[in-house]
Amino acid sequence: MAYTRNQWSEHYDDGLGFRPLGEAEKDLLAAHAPAPQGGRALDACCGTGELAVHLASLGYAVDAVDFAEGALERARAEHPDAEGVRWLNLDIEGGDLTDLGEPGDLGEDGNQGEEGGPGGRGDPGERGYDLIVLRLAVAFFHSRAFVLRRLAARLRAGGKLVVITPIARHTPDARRHVALDEDELGSLTEGFAEHERFEAEGLAVLVLHGPATAFRAQEKERPDPHAVFGVAVVVTDGSGRVLLGRSTGHMWELPGGGVEAGESVEAAAVRELAEECGLTARTADAHPITVLHDDRRDVRRVSAVVRVSRWSGDLGLPEPHRFSRWEWHDLHALASLGRIFAPSAPALAAVWPGVLPGLPPVRSLACAHAAPPVPGEPAEAVRLRRRMTEQVVAGGRASAGPVREALGSVPRHRFVPEAALADAYDGGDRAVITQRDATGTPTSSVSAAWLQADMIEQLRPHPGATVLEVGSGGYNAELLAHVLGPGGRVVTVDIDPYVVHRTRRLCAEAGNGRVTALLGDGGRGAPAHVPAGGFDGVIVTHNAYDIAPAWREQLREGARLVVPLELGGYTRSLTLVREGDVLRCVHWTHCGFVRDRGAAARTAPALALADGQVTLRWADGTPGAADGLEEALGGPRHETRTGLVTRGVFNFETLQIYAATTLPGFCRLTAPAASPLVARTDGTAMAADGSLAYLTYRTVRDARDREDRVCEFFVHSYGPAADTLAERFAACVRTWDQQVREGGYPPLVICPAGTPDDRLPPGDVLDKPRTRIVVQWPNRVSAGPRDAPEGRARESRG
Repeated sequence: MAYTRNQWSEHYDDGLGFRPLGEAEKDLLAAHAPAPQGGRALDACCGTGELAVHLASLGYAVDAVDFAEGALERARAEHPDAEGVRWLNLDIEGGDLTDLGEPGDLGEDGNQGEEGGPGGRGDPGERGYDLIVLRLAVAFFHSRAFVLRRLAARLRAGGKLVVITPIARHTPDARRHVALDEDELGSLTEGFAEHERFEAEGLAVLVLHGPATAFRAQEKERPDPHAVFGVAVVVTDGSGRVLLGRSTGHMWELPGGGVEAGESVEAAAVRELAEECGLTARTADAHPITVLHDDRRDVRRVSAVVRVSRWSGDLGLPEPHRFSRWEWHDLHALASLGRIFAPSAPALAAVWPGVLPGLPPVRSLACAHAAPPVPGEPAEAVRLRRRMTEQVVAGGRASAGPVREALGSVPRHRFVPEAALADAYDGGDRAVITQRDATGTPTSSVSAAWLQADMIEQLRPHPGATVLEVGSGGYNAELLAHVLGPGGRVVTVDIDPYVVHRTRRLCAEAGNGRVTALLGDGGRGAPAHVPAGGFDGVIVTHNAYDIAPAWREQLREGARLVVPLELGGYTRSLTLVREGDVLRCVHWTHCGFVRDRGAAARTAPALALADGQVTLRWADGTPGAADGLEEALGGPRHETRTGLVTRGVFNFETLQIYAATTLPGFCRLTAPAASPLVARTDGTAMAADGSLAYLTYRTVRDARDREDRVCEFFVHSYGPAADTLAERFAACVRTWDQQVREGGYPPLVICPAGTPDDRLPPGDVLDKPRTRIVVQWPNRVSAGPRDAPEGRARESRG
């Protein structure tokens, strides 16, 4: 039985309420959810406020929420002196929960600095709840699993979600609609790692906590042979949530069933949707996207996945003997849903690749017919996208109107369906990992929004242009397509079949039809798709060790290539303008990306010392001689002052590049945290003559305000040539501080490999397999271009 917001307010205005809070309930809350110091609680449907006031008496700071204003008016009137309670008028199921703060874990900020420095990011602040209670309300929600996951996402680590509800067997038939039966109670616990059940005077008290457990694909009995060809129907609501039914077999299923004799797949999908859910659709709005086939015992099972783009009607329960209820579910919560019917799981993954990780492979045959984009997103996504855009603009990015408009329009969350909304729009400052290899290393991601905006702005695409993107994912390509306008086109290429499939499917779901995703080695560009005169821009979205000749050759003269290039193991996004066979840098941005996996990918030579306690890597060039380095590390450590003393947040990212391109024997040093041998976990270093030196810093005056923190840089060195290496390193730091630091990044020119020395511009030369890179630092060149490129260094944080 459903009630409107006004009906609930009238319920309370008429002086009605609910069952008073009992002593047994109070005892259970005190025993299983005692208030920690600084504890926060949420009374999710507070009614007249009795429970909220009780939680405050236990020591919690309480947010008391109800969507009926009549309930809150009575709560304020009946508890005028309540302390520690905040009354909020919010719709837990269908509203925007901004006033509750963003869901997510505390602490880790997701920022990917390459080398920590003085300063750092502040505490993100208090958010989340230690206890959330949903009392006498869960039976009234239409999408119960959605509500529970929405609430659980706002729990702090170790927090608990407590559901209190009447039990059907203790409830009169006339009030059955307020109670849950055993199957309904069991479905509430699915997806939680731990759950306990208690009874309190006829009420069930469920204590749910722990991280959500993974879903489990579950089979039924052997299918009837006449029903082995079926349809799985995928429908979403106006908020982008997918419809699943809770079957009497205690699992979640998509609408669907067998295709009858003489019936088309589209007609079968429309019929099943009406018969099972009571929803109406036209066959013209039913789009087969793929056919899945697998084996169930001795039966070959074939399922057509049909995406319905438009429907009407109200959800019903026409087949109560098969389904107990239908609910709408957030895509990112599917993986924690519990048992999902085995054929429904791959069907969901066919529409949204990655949304159910760990599925066994299923054979599929994609349909040539292209399904149209399907709209739908919650109001919270619109708000978060607006906030993300504002934060990116406030950070000095997306100053161009088209890029800012693209950030505010393209639904980022729909290209990371496995991520919660708050993670998809996390302040524009965090990448969302979408694929990892067997070791857990990220191999594909949607980059931080600020970085995507910066790179697209630097590309300077014009309306109607054709742009090549190397490294796919969907969202960045759709941002580009939005900027390019109706006459523009984006060609995106990736070496990973899964990434290409995912890009095509997600762009079909939420794109504008102007992105072409290709399977291939991005190092070769897209030779069959180069427009006359070349691409109007090329953007690379993975770390590149070198510049592939195809990127330059397929680029129009005077157009821009934006590429995250590794220099000495440090990555900077370079904006390069084509001038014949030469690429000239006009902008640098500090960044980090997943690594290239094409033919040009390179693993830096490494040398492990002291049983792996210290590792040296030579990102460019060949490793130096290892002779004597083990002995050097076992000897005394020398400390040399550089004379560089800094205050507050200090930007030294140009020092990394300066050392990498000017210091002979340059390498990078890594070590485990709290290593007894070295004071850095990741640092700039140099090795020569059986000796080792690396740069470090020490806080010489700490302060609560990081702007008042004072640090000093030192060189630590080992081995017979320790003093010589340390002085050389310290001289490099001093020169950088006095002559380079204020000027920012230098001019840089990239010439093809094989260019003779006498045809190179003056500067420090870094040779790579396919290019010769000339870096023109001040006072190290006697002639040549000296105008510094535009741009601003991005802050390094430690």
